Amino acid sequence: MTGRGLILAATASGSGKTLVTAGLARHLHRRGLRVAAAKAGPDFIDPSFHAKATGNPCLNLDVWAMRPATLAGLVGELEAAADIVLCEGVMGLFDGTGSDGETGSTAELARVTGWPVVLIVDARGQGASVAALLRGFVSSSAPSPAICRDSPASGRCRPIRQ
Repeated sequence: MTGRGLILAATASGSGKTLVTAGLARHLHRRGLRVAAAKAGPDFIDPSFHAKATGNPCLNLDVWAMRPATLAGLVGELEAAADIVLCEGVMGLFDGTGSDGETGSTAELARVTGWPVVLIVDARGQGASVAALLRGFVSSSAPSPAICRDSPASGRCRPIRQ
């Protein structure tokens, strides 16, 4: 795995992952980049949006259901065929199954692929509380930057780390 991917994750379902992933994929595709799309976990609806945005099939990457060799093969194919791989996460970043609650999560997929994570935060109805939320994600071996659904003028949409 060459690490030419980026995972778009969120704090919870319904935060805008699909919209941001498809929009970014379409934007990069229109700028002439070869974009490969992937979706974490078993899903058949969101991948159709990503396929339309990129003009290429969107693959599912499921760390819970796939053998490690199968997953590595699919990731290798995606990375070889594109300038960048955009992978939409599933549910919230750390939401999974098993005794640790993270098995099969987007965070586990990020660890396996080595791809950095962009955390999408729906900050509607929050003030300073969003900072505590982001601190919690950062302290949990978390993502790189943050994107939030808020007015840029609010000053609350900043990178978590620089």
